[in-house]
Parts: sequence; C-alpha cells; structure tokens
Amino acid sequence: QVQLVESGGGLVQPGGSLRLSCAASGSGFRIVLMSWYRQAPGKERELVAQLTSGGSTNYADSVKGRFTISRDNGKNTVYLQMNSLRPEDTAVYYCKMTTLPSGSYWGQGTQITVSS
Repeated sequence: QVQLVESGGGLVQPGGSLRLSCAASGSGFRIVLMSWYRQAPGKERELVAQLTSGGSTNYADSVKGRFTISRDNGKNTVYLQMNSLRPEDTAVYYCKMTTLPSGSYWGQGTQITVSS
C-alpha cells in the first residue's frame, strides 16, 4: 500500500509563488509517473504537470513557463513550484503517483487560493 501526503497549499496574492510537495510512503513499489492535477469549483479535474521516471515532463498550456514539476527520488517526493500565480490558478491541487506493481494513488488535495 502506498500513501501520499501533500503539503504547501495556502493563500497567495496574484504574481506570488508557492511550492507544493507530495511525499509517498510505503514499501515494495517503484514510482513510474508523478503528476499534479487541479480542480476548480464547478470544473472537472485537469492535468497540470507530469514527470516520468525517465525525466520527461509535460505541462498544461495554461501553466507552461510558470510552473515546474520536479522530484527527489531519495525521498519519493514530487514538487510543484508555482510562480506568477493568477486568480484562475485557484483550485484544489492533487498529486497522483503511478507505481509498479501497486497501481495509482492520489494525495488528499490541498487548496490554493490566489487573491488580493
């Protein structure tokens, strides 16, 4: 069993920065894909960024150039550095890790509010 714990959410002014963290715990698994999703009120959950075990990244067009996904393999942790935040980035952010052989797991979600 794999458990994910997110941290780093909060309230930030437009133009500000935040860094989210998501740490995986458990044993007997290998992480092959790390992802961040977000869900704004009244909207579907959407993919924000992905990072493969090989180091390839993928970003939603809306966050390219502003958000950066990275990892610490030794800590089984994925990060999302968010810069130049906008009010439309307001959402609950979820991490997701796809592992072998255990499958995919979601974090508990953390609220990001961008407002002055």
